[in-house]
Amino acid sequence: MALDAAPAAAHELVLTRIIDQPAEKLFKCWTTPELLPEWFCPPPWRVSHAEMDVRTGGSSLIVMSGPNGEEMPNRGVYLEVVENELIVFTDAFTSAWVPSEKPFMVGVVRFEDIGEGKTRYTAIARHWSAEDKAMHEQMGFHEGWGVAADQMAALAARL
Repeated sequence: MALDAAPAAAHELVLTRIIDQPAEKLFKCWTTPELLPEWFCPPPWRVSHAEMDVRTGGSSLIVMSGPNGEEMPNRGVYLEVVENELIVFTDAFTSAWVPSEKPFMVGVVRFEDIGEGKTRYTAIARHWSAEDKAMHEQMGFHEGWGVAADQMAALAARL
């Protein structure tokens, strides 16, 4: 029996791009801690620290730093990882299935090979509530994740 996606879609934000790079390179950008600082945040923000155990059940810590010394540590776990195809992660857990203080979203990143070295890249943020979705939208989801996707595509072209 298929799961009903309608309730999840009500709290989703979605970014889709056709990127002129193979899925393997985009997946590498998402799964290599040393590459994250080159693309993950729109300037003037940056990734100042990244620990990533990219496997189903693995954990991550990505610290984003702002221009005025702000720090946003993002802890989470990988719910599903399929090499070069799919990464599903959440901040609902911090590590080893330890619940976080306040879950915000589940991220679903799909890399679909559409031939000729191109990839349909889809990034989905699924939120627990309409309020969280609205807040993420107001924070600039589409602009921020769009800039990050462009930076990732430029990095992938250099790999």
